[in-house]
Amino acid sequence: MKTPFCVLAGPVVLAWCQAAVCLAADTPFNGMDGNLANLYRTSSAKTRSISPENFTGEKGKAGMAREGTGKGAARDLGQGWKVSPSVVIKAGSTFTMGEIKRPGCIQQIWMTPTGNWRRTIFRCYWDDETEPSVECPVGDFFACGWGKYCQINSLPICVNPGSAFNCYWPMPFHKKARITIENLDDKDMVLYYQINYTLTDVPKDAGCFHAQFRREAPLQSKGIYTILDGVKGHGQYVGTYLAWEVHSKGWWGEGEIKFFLDGDKDFPTICGTGTEDYFCGSYDFENPDTKKYQLFSTPYTGLAQVLPPDTIYQANNQKFGLYRWHIADPVRFEKDLKVTIQALGWQDGGRYLPLEDTVASVSYWYQKEPHQPFPKWPARE
Repeated sequence: MKTPFCVLAGPVVLAWCQAAVCLAADTPFNGMDGNLANLYRTSSAKTRSISPENFTGEKGKAGMAREGTGKGAARDLGQGWKVSPSVVIKAGSTFTMGEIKRPGCIQQIWMTPTGNWRRTIFRCYWDDETEPSVECPVGDFFACGWGKYCQINSLPICVNPGSAFNCYWPMPFHKKARITIENLDDKDMVLYYQINYTLTDVPKDAGCFHAQFRREAPLQSKGIYTILDGVKGHGQYVGTYLAWEVHSKGWWGEGEIKFFLDGDKDFPTICGTGTEDYFCGSYDFENPDTKKYQLFSTPYTGLAQVLPPDTIYQANNQKFGLYRWHIADPVRFEKDLKVTIQALGWQDGGRYLPLEDTVASVSYWYQKEPHQPFPKWPARE
């Protein structure tokens, strides 16, 4: 009698897995991908932090300020007592939040900006770039596209009371990094912030983080909104935020999201079944008991904002904030990528109705550089 293959293969597979675990344990840990499963591992990576109390992130150089926005409050205490907790960014000016000139990875960003969040532009430049890889209004980047506080309880983005924006997207860079904030408003703004990062060896296959803002008011092509286009290169799409304003009554979210990958033309490789389906909800996000939209914010998906919150189907110009993070299911591409979503409602007779809504979006992805230049910045609101 022959021994079944599965019986023979079991010990072999087990031995291979054990060997792989041992090999991983014997490989030096670069400190980039920290999680509960490897938090116990030591590393030669260097932890650094940039804030108004240490603009360069240098070792042993924090809390030394003698001038700053807290000088008056600290006048009886002096150096070392919260002399420089924030910065003032003048109207129409750009402030460099941080510049790092060694390989590493930004692991967390916290900030709380005053002013107009749609007119405050967050940008990131990796390595030798002259064009940004991240270019978004700060509110939209942190899934708060309507200029009003909205609690976000997700893995890569958290927004906490009172207006605390937190980013956990890993942002590796092979040579250097530069992060800026531009104040496009007519008034000065105040920014408290902290950028936590590690200096370490970065894998050659590490793609750089990208985020792009787009907006159409109303849609340029009735019923169709382009979330992302013109991407060339090798990478993976990891998230979508939409700030959606409806201009008609009734349900607005029958539209399909479509991912055109690696040469797709007329038809995509990936096609969703409806807007609320893509954001991992169902049946209009309606609570069957209250007969209203049901807010939710989870690690990967959320309908985090509805304005006004107490109406459904009858409100013109109702606003929605939705996010979907492709962390467990990144959409991988090798050559190019385009992402669209339909704006689709209902008309009489059970027929679909292409809509002319206003939509703003942020698309998030990683790719190997260089990337294509972003579209011209949208008109100021």
